[in-house]
Amino acid sequence: MSIQQNKVVAMHYKVTDPQGTELDSSFGGDPLVFLYGHGSLIPGLEKALVDKAPGDTFNATIAAAEAYGERHDQLIQSVPRSMFESMDVEVGMRFRAAGPDGQEHSVIIVEVGEEEVVVDGNHPLSGIDLTFDVEVLQVRDATEDEIAHGHAHGLDGKADH
Repeated sequence: MSIQQNKVVAMHYKVTDPQGTELDSSFGGDPLVFLYGHGSLIPGLEKALVDKAPGDTFNATIAAAEAYGERHDQLIQSVPRSMFESMDVEVGMRFRAAGPDGQEHSVIIVEVGEEEVVVDGNHPLSGIDLTFDVEVLQVRDATEDEIAHGHAHGLDGKADH
């Protein structure tokens, strides 16, 4: 059985940046299990998985635009330090912040000054081409519940939700 819309896939992966630095890996742990075609993966990796079958191994380099997107300078902002009230803020801290559209976005503190704090709303991996080493372990039909819920319910489709 090959990977197509509404198939549940179990796979191992390792992802590296252009310098070869490992960013994440499931090898040596539990595989990633997901419902294909429901936005669980970055678009480029999802495209690379089409028609793969259990036992397939492959390497795919995904351009930033098909991964976590390009970086956008307008998502980097200076905000008054007073917005953080009495918190002891440090570079690297993450927060949820309401954007001008009213939606919440994740931001990371990239600079702390006396009066202002610089936050970056870009995904930490935006602007980076990523290379994936993938091993497809299992492909099965999704259950009706999984399709209705839009996600996999474990390797066997029977996990509690």
